[in-house]
Amino acid sequence: MKLFQVDAFSDQLFGGNPAAVCPLPAWIPDDLMQNIAAENNLAETAFFVPEGAHFHLRWFTPAVEVDLCGHATLATAHVLFQHLDHPDPILHFQTRSGLLQVKREAEGYAMDFPADQLASLAPPPILRQALEGLHIKSCFRGRDDYLVEVATQAEVEALQPHFRILQSLDSRGVIVTAPGRQVDFVSRCFYSPAGIDEDPVTGSAHTSLTPFWAAQLGREELVGQQLSTRGGTVLCVLRGDRVILSGRAQTYLVGEIQGL
Repeated sequence: MKLFQVDAFSDQLFGGNPAAVCPLPAWIPDDLMQNIAAENNLAETAFFVPEGAHFHLRWFTPAVEVDLCGHATLATAHVLFQHLDHPDPILHFQTRSGLLQVKREAEGYAMDFPADQLASLAPPPILRQALEGLHIKSCFRGRDDYLVEVATQAEVEALQPHFRILQSLDSRGVIVTAPGRQVDFVSRCFYSPAGIDEDPVTGSAHTSLTPFWAAQLGREELVGQQLSTRGGTVLCVLRGDRVILSGRAQTYLVGEIQGL
């Protein structure tokens, strides 16, 4: 089985978010895909199978299968365009989150994802415990995650969550965000319930962040920066109930999985 490792949302190696990508001629058992993802020990491993003019795409963390993953979708598109010579400029992926499109552009790849719907709520006690000491300005619940707004980038940078408490959240995880000093907004994303304490760059989180900050700033075109150790930049455009997320990718590794 071929395996590619790609640094997504980065224009250079060792930046952005690494994802593994495994092209398949047909589906293999779910437990085998989960074991491969655990062995890779990256935030996500993507598996895809051709289905007519489309591709069926699935994503696994080291612990669970997830409904939506942006950086591994970007990595998959990069593999198809750069390594597997896909001829068309637009890819169509059938996923657990519906039909997703990725377009090849001169400066990278643009992904067309569904925008998240956010509902305002009081922060649950367990969330306050996990983010002890953080002054929460507002809190929302989206499709998969909590979104927590704070006042400054410095608060996002200094945050040290209690990851073991976060494991008990009734969600995929939590996004913490604030206005950026040099970009429109910054964020950090914590997914302990899915086996990832802090994700380097999270495309799917920007389906929540884009409509939130578009409403706050009164603009539909935004630049977001995720403040993990590796870090990454996501160009975001809100188009009705869809979000266009753009970024670059770099191939780190091409190999083979042996002994299956």
